[in-house]
Amino acid sequence: QEYQIDIFFAQTWTDSRLRFNSTMKILTLNSNMVGLIWIPDTIFRNSKTAEAHWITTPNQLLRIWNDGKILYTLRLTINAECQLQLHNFPMDEHSCPLIFSSYGYPKEEMIYRWRKNSVEAADQKSWRLYQFDFMGLRNTSEIVKTSAGDYVVMTIYFDLSRRMGYFTIQTYIPCILTVVLSWVSFWIKKDATPARTALGITTVLTMTTLSTIARKSLPRVSYVTAMDLFVTVCFLFVFAALMEYATLNYYSSCRKPNCTKKKKFVKLLQFFFSPQNYSVLDMRPPTTVITLNNTMYWQDFEDACVYECLDGKDCQSFFCCYEECKSGSWRRGRIHIDILELDSYSRVFFPTSFLLFNLVYWVGYLYL
Repeated sequence: QEYQIDIFFAQTWTDSRLRFNSTMKILTLNSNMVGLIWIPDTIFRNSKTAEAHWITTPNQLLRIWNDGKILYTLRLTINAECQLQLHNFPMDEHSCPLIFSSYGYPKEEMIYRWRKNSVEAADQKSWRLYQFDFMGLRNTSEIVKTSAGDYVVMTIYFDLSRRMGYFTIQTYIPCILTVVLSWVSFWIKKDATPARTALGITTVLTMTTLSTIARKSLPRVSYVTAMDLFVTVCFLFVFAALMEYATLNYYSSCRKPNCTKKKKFVKLLQFFFSPQNYSVLDMRPPTTVITLNNTMYWQDFEDACVYECLDGKDCQSFFCCYEECKSGSWRRGRIHIDILELDSYSRVFFPTSFLLFNLVYWVGYLYL
């Protein structure tokens, strides 16, 4: 990342060749005289671009004292590089440096020193920091060893803290409300499949959209940020609410055994054409007697109830499909969970776990 800063850069040094005897102690010169004297070859090491201001005249000041002391100031706009660590985004704090030194003079030839109270910040009302609060600044100096020699490097750090208002309104509050909205399905009857399915899919798609929007305001970093963690956990809560209904619907549909009515037509061998003689073949009176082409049939309805879970074949998990499966040797070592009470469990589990997550998340990132 890079930041832009507008500075008044002042340098003071002594050149004995410029001493003069006069009643004037200070001689003020215009910018045309700058090229006629020696000035330090100061560069900004982490700048990408830098521009001097020339409107309406060059924004430069040159003053010479009678003892050879020189003051040279100019106004610059610098685009400098700032390495951001976004692990705690958007609760992150940064120290953006502005580094300068001599380009060609090592420390044996030229030494930079800070003057007391040499770094001052303008009134913050004129600052254009929409996402950051200015926390202060500090200055340091160090010796950097290179193949061309040892150089004195001066650094100013601008300490910044990101404001969370924008991200709270655009990301955090919508994510929390979407998660809470997904819990509404726990109070809807399990038979209302269209309503609960539509609600679950809508909240999942909403979380996907919020996640995409949140990533657009970030540089493309490969690690997980604090916002990524929050959005991902919210997405998992919404997805888990949808899967909860899928589980409930599946086990509720197989709770009752499938009873089917099978029609059985039995042909009667007739010795006589009289309908009363059917008892010769079967002593059981038929429910319905049908005569087709002088041949009599009776229509018998048999109940074929398939109890697939009586021996625990479908109850090998922790859930019980039927009432008959709640007892038996297969139950040993397993926990009984009434699947019909899954909504009741979810009404307590989901809000409690989400509340605990928020407690750990905000305390961990804001205070630890």
